[in-house]
Amino acid sequence: MSWVDVLRARETDFRRAPSAHNTQPWTLDYRADEVVIGTDPARALPGSDPTGRDLALGLGAFTEACLIVAADVGLSVACDLGDPHRIRLVAAPARYATTFTAAEVAARRVARGAYTPGVVLPESVPGLDAGLVHLPSRALAADLEVADRWLFGTPASARELREWLRLDPADPRYHQDGLTDRALELNRFEARVLGMALRAYPMMSRLGGPALLAASGRGLLRYDGSVWVLTARGSNSEMGRGIDRERDLRQDGRRLLRVWLTLARHGLAVHPLSQLLDCPATAARLAERVGATPLAVFRVGRPVREPVSSFRLTPSARSLLR
Repeated sequence: MSWVDVLRARETDFRRAPSAHNTQPWTLDYRADEVVIGTDPARALPGSDPTGRDLALGLGAFTEACLIVAADVGLSVACDLGDPHRIRLVAAPARYATTFTAAEVAARRVARGAYTPGVVLPESVPGLDAGLVHLPSRALAADLEVADRWLFGTPASARELREWLRLDPADPRYHQDGLTDRALELNRFEARVLGMALRAYPMMSRLGGPALLAASGRGLLRYDGSVWVLTARGSNSEMGRGIDRERDLRQDGRRLLRVWLTLARHGLAVHPLSQLLDCPATAARLAERVGATPLAVFRVGRPVREPVSSFRLTPSARSLLR
């Protein structure tokens, strides 16, 4: 059995990598001596992720998950990011040096519900990336409401929400992808209201629906907690220039997954707040706050309830074997 076959047999594990709206935008092409990771354009989010930042971060996180799983089963595999349109997993002289395991990748969760009060500083967690900046959650509460109004008030973003939210267990896609009502920690009434609002978007928008929907998350950051920002490192991190076009965000996606896995080891959960970066006004203010280019922003803390895992597509559903 080749290393490609061995890795393919563990696909369920590395498919636990995170992606915006749980779109799982990657494709897998299993070849004789390499695995090519591509992008499924039907699973991109041009409305809420117009620059492709979240897409690139997701591809990087997926690559990191593949390398961790490969190392865990004793395979010597490396990634080649030389082509901006695809990623190649190739045989390497030695195993990828990582302390993480396939079990940790498979057990990864995002917690979108309530967290217990308490500030978590990056320096209190050993082994973390140096490019992390801490902000008190309350300091971003008003900006989050602005970003949520932008999210619900932008027709293209609202359409993508409607496409990727799985708010009814009867939805045939409920157990495949997207964000379910349970993963969002919505009760049945809340899920029905949100679903109806998104289905009736044109009328809802004219009647002030975006502001009402944004208000529903008003209390999310109004507690003594922590928000962390992963920032660009090196020459591309100069504030005011934005994300350098030549910067490979796929590498930053690898960094991001390592941060989240490190936090999970210490019993800490994360909740991405990408709308703060997608909304131009709040993104600019966030860059000023952290003094660098923000790449990802997320809550950090201890969830009150055990989070529910999002579903994944079945292994090899869109893979090719040559």
